[in-house]
Amino acid sequence: MTKFIPGLELSRLFYEEAVRPVIDRHFPEVLHSAALLGHGSEVLGFDTPQSTDHHWGPRLQLFLCEEDYPRHSPDIKKVLSNELPPRFMGYSTHFTEPDEEGVQHMKEIESGPINHRVVTYTVRSFFESILHFNPYDEIGVLDWLTFPQQELLSITRGEVFFDGLNELNRVRDKFRYYPKDVWLYLVASQWMKISQEEAFVGRCGEIGDEVGSQIIAARLVRELIRLCFLLEKTYIPYGKWLGTAFAQLQSSKQLRPIFIRVLHSTTWNEREKWLSRACEIAGNLHNSLGITRHVEAEVSYYHNRPYLVIHAERFAKATRDAIEDENVNAIKVIIGSIDQFVDSTDLLSNPQLFRLSKVLFE
Repeated sequence: MTKFIPGLELSRLFYEEAVRPVIDRHFPEVLHSAALLGHGSEVLGFDTPQSTDHHWGPRLQLFLCEEDYPRHSPDIKKVLSNELPPRFMGYSTHFTEPDEEGVQHMKEIESGPINHRVVTYTVRSFFESILHFNPYDEIGVLDWLTFPQQELLSITRGEVFFDGLNELNRVRDKFRYYPKDVWLYLVASQWMKISQEEAFVGRCGEIGDEVGSQIIAARLVRELIRLCFLLEKTYIPYGKWLGTAFAQLQSSKQLRPIFIRVLHSTTWNEREKWLSRACEIAGNLHNSLGITRHVEAEVSYYHNRPYLVIHAERFAKATRDAIEDENVNAIKVIIGSIDQFVDSTDLLSNPQLFRLSKVLFE
């Protein structure tokens, strides 16, 4: 069996040893950049041997300037098809045609032409394909709120192997993270999400609904994890990588063992105890950043009901009060970015759809 090589490393070597020599030989006058960005577990560094079964292999994006793209892109594709080796470091460079779901697989062949996955773009066309947004435009408040974090992560992770255009890294840096007051708005919105359900673990349990209590507790664990990503200024990945990426955050050292106890609890009282501890840690983490006035981070009873909660709306209000940008303060609803109020994969992965959510804030 072929020894597994992480896809990002494989693609970098593929560019340096197989693709670039062909480009330099046939198109020495054409400036280009090369990278592996966008979708795929290897872009995030989370790929394993299981990942090799689809959409994975020696692949990358080549970026040309706007003037060169229409003239040279077809020729580059053809020359690479004729001159790339059929295998690289034990992996096929030839891929099947996309199936009905758009998925491609590596396919062994003895010789060319190679149906490779070296895809050419301009910098503008690539970012528009991911975000439905011209990356050279100024990024407005509503633009930030309609970009799913998993898409922002896909263009800021991965690796630029070569930036001959002296443009790709500069454009990527524009999306590195949210402006301060947009970020504060998202933090406030996340605390509000927690406040809306924090009392229900106890309420469901009190009436004997342990299943309901478990569901709410799991939802709160998820929202607290998402809060940690925000407090550590790290984009949230696609759902299946949430736990894996969370384990890389500083806050996970304290919180991950507690979340496991929450999820393994068999009674609502035990569940509430561990969730209370997690909320207090999150509150202290918030206070340690000094982004708002100090908010007491101890749980107490939910009004006159015997359910322990952090009263997360207090953190939301303190965070909202710290926002200075008039465009952010003009937003009257505290619902956050699109992936804070939408949980549909079909919508969050469709740029034309997720950009339509701007109307909710206007």
